[in-house]
Amino acid sequence: MTSPLFPGRSAVPGGSAPAGTTRLSLLKTAGKATAVLAAAALSLTACSTGPASTASETSAASSASAQFPVTIKHVFGETTIKEQPKRVVTVSWVNDDVAIALGVVPVGVPKNEWGGNAKGSTPWKDAALEKLGAGFGSDKAPVQFSEADGINFTEIAKLNPDVILGAYSGLTEEDYKKLSEIAPVVAHPELAYGTSWQDSTSIIGKALGKEAEATKLIADTEATIKDKVSAYPQLAGKSYIYGNLEPAKSDGVNVYTANDNRPRFLSEIGMKLAPVVEENSKGSKEFFIPWSAEKANELESDIFVTWVPDAKTTESIKADPLLGQIPAIKNGAMVADSDNTLTLSISASSPLSLPWSLDTFLPQLAKAADAVK
Repeated sequence: MTSPLFPGRSAVPGGSAPAGTTRLSLLKTAGKATAVLAAAALSLTACSTGPASTASETSAASSASAQFPVTIKHVFGETTIKEQPKRVVTVSWVNDDVAIALGVVPVGVPKNEWGGNAKGSTPWKDAALEKLGAGFGSDKAPVQFSEADGINFTEIAKLNPDVILGAYSGLTEEDYKKLSEIAPVVAHPELAYGTSWQDSTSIIGKALGKEAEATKLIADTEATIKDKVSAYPQLAGKSYIYGNLEPAKSDGVNVYTANDNRPRFLSEIGMKLAPVVEENSKGSKEFFIPWSAEKANELESDIFVTWVPDAKTTESIKADPLLGQIPAIKNGAMVADSDNTLTLSISASSPLSLPWSLDTFLPQLAKAADAVK
């Protein structure tokens, strides 16, 4: 399966890396399910799901527990959660952000091995965990495990979870079955890595007995976005292409479809996906489409957004005899982002990451919009 951050590279849920990394199999496992369960029996941890509850929190938890059992439909069928989960484990990106934003500290989360900081985390996750008294390095912090080689079945089993959250993920059916041997699994509803942050929040809210909180979190996040975007009226109605340009590669042009959270975010703030992308991705269930560099001049839009590893690559794109013919690039309306953490915050968008990203990302978009002729 392709990486949801960078087309053409293998998917590592929670840890995809850009150019130069080796291809890793999403199906690579740490052992058979029986061995996983044996490991769980031998090595259970006693990690807290968060700080001590207050009386009001206890009352809210009692109310939430009355909502159970709940059944959640997903791409592999449906999962029933009998009781409100106390030990939550997440896979991939986004799911841990959502749980934490809802006030639930997971017992285990993947490290952010691409776009993360020295803690294997992100600024927005660190801030939210600190507010919950569970910052990394503290006794109440989630255990972190690597997903550099795919789903870490062994470490997840050791955590003895009540539920495993993967509403935004690229879980395969094999992954799902193996994880289900450990605990109930909430998989993505349809397309791999295609779940909007709103849907991820709603699904996880239901799984955790926090539907009302999830609804409010979505509304509050959307209000924050709307308020920030209002300062940049030049973005309204501008057409865009969000892609990945790498002049050093023969197949270095890929364009994200409406199934991906990057274009989805730009459309939600009032911009318009370029007709050339809409027409060439009709009916596609992929998050990107490859594009021939020889036809780069056909990628017509007001603004072109791409990730780049460094400023040197930005200049290489502009100077490239083919990529430089992309209309938005010729007009100086390219947003070339070399901040991996910022890229992650938009690519794997969540109620925590988007508010964090806006003060940096929106001015970049606005500068490109100002260059539109």
